[in-house]
Amino acid sequence: MVDILIVEDNKDISELLADFLRKEGFLVSVAPSGEEALDKFSKYGARMILLDIMLPGMDGYAVCSEIRQNSNVPIFILSAKTAKDDKINGLLLGADDYIEKPYDIDILIAKVKGLFARRYSSDEISSGNITINKADYKVYKDGEPVEMTIKEYELMLLLAENEGKVLTKEFLFNRIWGFDSDSEQQTLTVHITRLRQKIEEDPKSPKRIVTVWGKGYKFE
Repeated sequence: MVDILIVEDNKDISELLADFLRKEGFLVSVAPSGEEALDKFSKYGARMILLDIMLPGMDGYAVCSEIRQNSNVPIFILSAKTAKDDKINGLLLGADDYIEKPYDIDILIAKVKGLFARRYSSDEISSGNITINKADYKVYKDGEPVEMTIKEYELMLLLAENEGKVLTKEFLFNRIWGFDSDSEQQTLTVHITRLRQKIEEDPKSPKRIVTVWGKGYKFE
């Protein structure tokens, strides 16, 4: 997973921004179109997205809306569209911030670093009686460690990081097993069953990992 996915069709702008962010220690990937951004995000994921609006083909608003269907990843819109309605539209679609171009690179980087510090500095996620320690790759139920395989842990973490959000089966499968994996999607169902057996009070009537019929799963 990369730290930051830059979605920008202007090569000079994207390369300059990527260089500044890499100097700050971030792992950066660039997509010149909305379609490529969604493909990269589906395959590799990202901890943050810097998104232009005026893109060839699918525009930034559509990209933002599509990503928000499956993920709570932070999104900063960077756009030369400065009208009030444009900003409101971006924020209503789920963007975390709307930054006008031309922007001050130092202020943008400060905002990025501040968000990363707030969102990702904690090594622990807690939800009810479930705790995930990201530093030692462990899951605890009622304070007791739960034995999990690597894939079970990765799936559990992805669900917990998007608590309350419906994640489609395709999104979960591509993020955990990879778009080009030889595994079949039935593998996801098997792993969901195993997780329920390990964390649910009654695996046959799950309250934490809930099936959303026709769509996917949601962590409650």
